[in-house]
Amino acid sequence: MTDIIQHVCLIVYVFALISLFTYGINCYVLMIFYRLNQRGANLNHQEIKKKFYDSVQPADWPRVTIQLPIFNERYVVERLIKSVCHLDYPRELLEIQVLDDSTDDTVEIAQSIVFEMQGQGFDIVYLHRRNRNGFKAGALRAGLHTAKGELLGIFDADFIPNPDFLKESIPYFMDPKVGMLQTRWGHINSDYSLLTRAQSIGIDGHFGVEQASRAWSGFFLNFNGTAGVWRKKTIEDAGGWQADTLTEDLDLSYRAQLRGWKLCYAPNVVCPAEVPVTINAFKSQQHRWAKGSIQTAKKNLGRLFRARVSFLVKIQAFLHLTHYMVHPMMLLVVLTSIPMLYSQWFFDQIAFPIMVFTLLCLATCGPSIMYMYSQRTLHSEWKQRIKFIPLLMCLGTGIAVNNTKAVLEAFLNIESSFIRTPKYGIRARGDRWREMTYSIPLSAVSWIEFFLGIYSLTGLILFLLFSKYLVSPFLLIYTLGFFYVFILSVKHGYGGVRN
Repeated sequence: MTDIIQHVCLIVYVFALISLFTYGINCYVLMIFYRLNQRGANLNHQEIKKKFYDSVQPADWPRVTIQLPIFNERYVVERLIKSVCHLDYPRELLEIQVLDDSTDDTVEIAQSIVFEMQGQGFDIVYLHRRNRNGFKAGALRAGLHTAKGELLGIFDADFIPNPDFLKESIPYFMDPKVGMLQTRWGHINSDYSLLTRAQSIGIDGHFGVEQASRAWSGFFLNFNGTAGVWRKKTIEDAGGWQADTLTEDLDLSYRAQLRGWKLCYAPNVVCPAEVPVTINAFKSQQHRWAKGSIQTAKKNLGRLFRARVSFLVKIQAFLHLTHYMVHPMMLLVVLTSIPMLYSQWFFDQIAFPIMVFTLLCLATCGPSIMYMYSQRTLHSEWKQRIKFIPLLMCLGTGIAVNNTKAVLEAFLNIESSFIRTPKYGIRARGDRWREMTYSIPLSAVSWIEFFLGIYSLTGLILFLLFSKYLVSPFLLIYTLGFFYVFILSVKHGYGGVRN
């Protein structure tokens, strides 16, 4: 019986290692494609703008509707609406929809600001739903019915578009095949704390390398839910906004591309945003993205594999949609590490520890090198910023429990409530959120993180006692990650005011 258990653990352990290795190696692949296409893509952005403004007169620019889906955003709704009203675009061609599902005083705040902006001559309307059917997807779908624009810009409440956002974006739609343009997220509060620093680096890795590489290489990419522009016809042709996944943006992106539409990405166009300042807000955001990604994969992978696209595009799309599977794989590696330690025949053969070390090293270093590369690409002070990458590694491993729960819920079709990511209007280090509403309380997941921290620490000590040093550094990362996320969850879970 013991031998059977050991063999099962071996199979699980090796499967998880190979899976992590595959996702880690893909980071190198994306960096290679990014490097090959970078120069031509940057020149293309300037050429697209020049061609548009040389050939299209302002009177012929497309009519644009800006949609602002909000829910209980008392601290940032004024900032959002006024920043959109400051967009440098002809007023007669710009409509603004405030799509409000709020249940608190955000309703009165938003209404008063809309009334104020209407008095200044803006074409802005306030649409309030008394139910939240479909959540954000439902709000966008409701606004789509009355939208006047042929192009639709979408901004979440934590974003502050620059005045030139539309002038930088609309030239891409000269090509009738382009259905969407995603722009790069910036950060207004990355220096607020160690947590926001780590998140900003992670976001830079996605937008600085991943999205650019996919767009420039002809792979499938996704709309990130905000700071982007859609062609109205594309949304309608792809089946509209659908609420059967938690990532309606990712789902629509894949349905549109499977219909033959081209999605573009403009890393040169940056839209500043507020990064979540509490770990529990970050975890709720990650849970939604992880669960929604797997739901979208279940919904669309069959059509994708049958589509007439290249094998490489299909592989990249599969890795893209299932990326959050790395977190269950991390937990499997941790949980089977101690049983594997007692399989002396496995670790007594020098080839096996070297294989494990190599796979873990490549899997761990792939994302880290990509984050480092993104910092060097995007920031002149990249050398100061990359010192926070170890913190990001701990954060990425520490949320494995949270995201594994999300992945399992998606596979098992378990319904879960939609938890919004609270925004507090935090910018400077001196700003405080603890006296504000919308705080997310501590959950039972945090205690699992604590026990896994203990388990990882036990494994680390045992590996050192058994003189198995090659695997020990990775158990150290898991130990620090679980304890870091647990401690922050407790600290932030007992601060702030519930809604």
